[in-house]
Amino acid sequence: MDGRKPDWLRAKLPTSPEYRAVRNLVDENALHTVCQSAQCPNMGECWSRRTATVMILGNTCTRSCTFCAIHTGRPTELDLGEPARVAAAIRKMGLRHAVITSVARDDLKDGGASVWAATIRAVRYKNPETAVEVLIPDFRGKLDQLDTVLDAGPDILNHNMETVQRLQRPVRKTASWEITTKVLEHSAKRGFTTKSGIMLGIGEEEHEIEHCIRHLRDTGVEILTIGQYLQPSREHRKMFRWVTPEEFAHWKTFGLKLGYRTVESGPLVRSSYHADEQSAYLRGEGGSDARTEAVAASA
Repeated sequence: MDGRKPDWLRAKLPTSPEYRAVRNLVDENALHTVCQSAQCPNMGECWSRRTATVMILGNTCTRSCTFCAIHTGRPTELDLGEPARVAAAIRKMGLRHAVITSVARDDLKDGGASVWAATIRAVRYKNPETAVEVLIPDFRGKLDQLDTVLDAGPDILNHNMETVQRLQRPVRKTASWEITTKVLEHSAKRGFTTKSGIMLGIGEEEHEIEHCIRHLRDTGVEILTIGQYLQPSREHRKMFRWVTPEEFAHWKTFGLKLGYRTVESGPLVRSSYHADEQSAYLRGEGGSDARTEAVAASA
């Protein structure tokens, strides 16, 4: 495979005043963002639109998934002042839609669920008009911990399947197809809008992609994101192929025909890409109409 990035994967360098303003807010409030820790290619675009995905519970993950750029190790911090700082930063950004994620904290008795709940409630208190989307770990499938998060009342519950069923063990190691299905099904049955995402180009076959997209819809997922896997370093799982914008457009159409309410599918798409527009669309406020405007076509 040619190692050079195709033109459709070249992101613009961040230069806008809005980008610098968001960076300053992140630094001033001592926040972690998945944009930085996961080396997201969309950071320039998203921060220029004054959107960022805040990462709570530190920036060291207890797991070592072979696709992920976030630092792995034994966390040494539990910052109980973090929820208030997150809420204050979201208020300063003036966000109508906030996305919050976290590292996995298997070292904590409750997996960090209590901090998750405190953060959601702090954001709600400080920003009553802001929609809250949470991109959560799997809490090892412990539904009492998941319920702690859900009881705090997020607007969208996001948990990624990441890849097809056959590749779960080599790609995710500690996580599993069964546990992710359990998390999404439970959240959907409790009446929450659920969201999930997968990567392409990591070794999957076409029939496996189709099966995965069908499975997530049957699980109750309403919002789907599909993006290109990019190998963070030589130590991570290798990338098998560049996926074309045309293929991403195909999977977008396929997903919408299955009944997903919105699908973001394109080379640069990540879990939180255009999350604010998805939220506006679901509320009937316009935004990105996933049924008529393919991300892949404009990448």
